[in-house]
Amino acid sequence: MENKILTHSEIEHKIRRIAYQIYETFVNEETVILAGIASNGFVFAQKIAKVLEEISPLKIVLCEVFIDKSKPNAPITTSISQKDYENKGLVLVDDVLNSGTTLVYGVKHFLEVPLAKFKTAVLVDRNHKKYPVKADFKGISLSTSLQEHVQVVFDSKGDYAYLN
Repeated sequence: MENKILTHSEIEHKIRRIAYQIYETFVNEETVILAGIASNGFVFAQKIAKVLEEISPLKIVLCEVFIDKSKPNAPITTSISQKDYENKGLVLVDDVLNSGTTLVYGVKHFLEVPLAKFKTAVLVDRNHKKYPVKADFKGISLSTSLQEHVQVVFDSKGDYAYLN
């Protein structure tokens, strides 16, 4: 059974709000790296980047972060080199914050590099975490049971999120 929790227009509104929050936080930076966790996190980062480019003079650099979700301890790779994000402002982006495993290992990877400022952003925060990780910018917070699953669909016909 699917229970839609976010419609296309609600997701667009949340993306715009998160973009403004990122702009406010990084207003004194020249460049901001949006590091999206591979697949949906990266698509979400691309959508935020598009709005940020409309509303701000910030130089936005997109970075795709590759984490093996079944083995988060495995080496993490990125689509840009470490030199490209060193001493810059960075936002680690994912679509859903479930247990916190993916985000905490992503945070650990970027903490090994000197950054000017480091924040996290998610579209849906599930509030059921295994690790003490939080999202600085979030679209929606949900208290769900551990048996429920949140899925975000980015589709050319319209984005949506549902709970099943």
